[in-house]
Amino acid sequence: MGHGGDVIDELTTDHREVDDLFEKIQATAPGNPERKRLMDQVTIELVRHSVAEEQYLYPTVRRRLTDGDAIADKEIADHSQVERLLKTLEGLDADAADFNDLVLKLKTEVTAHVHDEETNLFPQLRRACDEADLHKLGESVRRAKKIAPTRPHPSAPDTPPGNKLLAPGAGLVDRARDLVTGRGE
Repeated sequence: MGHGGDVIDELTTDHREVDDLFEKIQATAPGNPERKRLMDQVTIELVRHSVAEEQYLYPTVRRRLTDGDAIADKEIADHSQVERLLKTLEGLDADAADFNDLVLKLKTEVTAHVHDEETNLFPQLRRACDEADLHKLGESVRRAKKIAPTRPHPSAPDTPPGNKLLAPGAGLVDRARDLVTGRGE
């Protein structure tokens, strides 16, 4: 969840962890309940990651980058699409007829988003911010991930101030549900 380093290192490490989880899902036989457990882990990681980006990264993008509003809006729209897929997958068992197709669609969406961030957004951000700002932003992202929701909430606000006000409460409820159900262990 928290890896250290500047914001780009932090988020890139998150990306690799999600890639690894998708590989584990693909390596597990269709219908195997382990696929659902792994998908729950993907969901937890993606939701925390997205919430932290929406709270801290994208406001910085809006302030620091040329066309920052357009870039942030596109990234948030990507998150919304992913969150809708996560919400659908949350209600399915691994042996559901469309589980595999939805996981593949999710992986495709996430991979495209990650590629865009790593090849376009992150290099621009590195040029626009000094190292101290990037490290401070990394710390903010790590703090946000610790209290962020762990389940998709597609109708929740995805921009400040609403997301910063509501996410910690939703995160507390989600973590309580996870504790009771054993999800994410």
